[in-house]
Amino acid sequence: MKLEVILSGFGGQGILFAGNLLAQTGMVADYNVTYLPVYGPEMRGGTCNCTVIISDKEIASPIVKKPSFLIIMNYPSLVKFLPRLKHNGRAIINSDLVSSESVEDLEALKKKYRLYFVPVNSLAESIEKPFLANLCMIGAFYKITGLFSKEQFKKALKAILGEKKAHLFEPNLKAFELGAEYIESHYSASKKGKCKSRK
Repeated sequence: MKLEVILSGFGGQGILFAGNLLAQTGMVADYNVTYLPVYGPEMRGGTCNCTVIISDKEIASPIVKKPSFLIIMNYPSLVKFLPRLKHNGRAIINSDLVSSESVEDLEALKKKYRLYFVPVNSLAESIEKPFLANLCMIGAFYKITGLFSKEQFKKALKAILGEKKAHLFEPNLKAFELGAEYIESHYSASKKGKCKSRK
């Protein structure tokens, strides 16, 4: 098993934190992982991205040219990265900023990829934590892939937050759960083809 993930969105949406958290969770689940953030002129409001590879075998390179999974937080990221997605690859798309109606040739794309439109901004705002839309995305990823358990995620989240930010653990966990619940209730067929998680 090898899952190559690109996460992309505006600066300030927590893309790099989400990628780091995903990699940390992969390590807790006993996978080989790489995490490659893209630094440069990406400031708040600009577009930024990072790549994460999660594999049960050794990883030769952290570079991802044709990802098998996308986490897309805004429209410019969709335009940039969806054409690079592997055939039958999966993409979670922030439907609050990228509505299905705004995507050209959507029906044709659905035949080529598995697309999940999730209103992560709205989900985060429902718990009055709009800055946690990225955690809703990670929850959706968890439910779609089955790569790791909830307990493994919680262990990774605690490690990344540390003692200074321990007070943010419960809100982060709640946002994660909202993303997972949305997939469970709106994409029941997503259970098919899950990766096998390591307990």
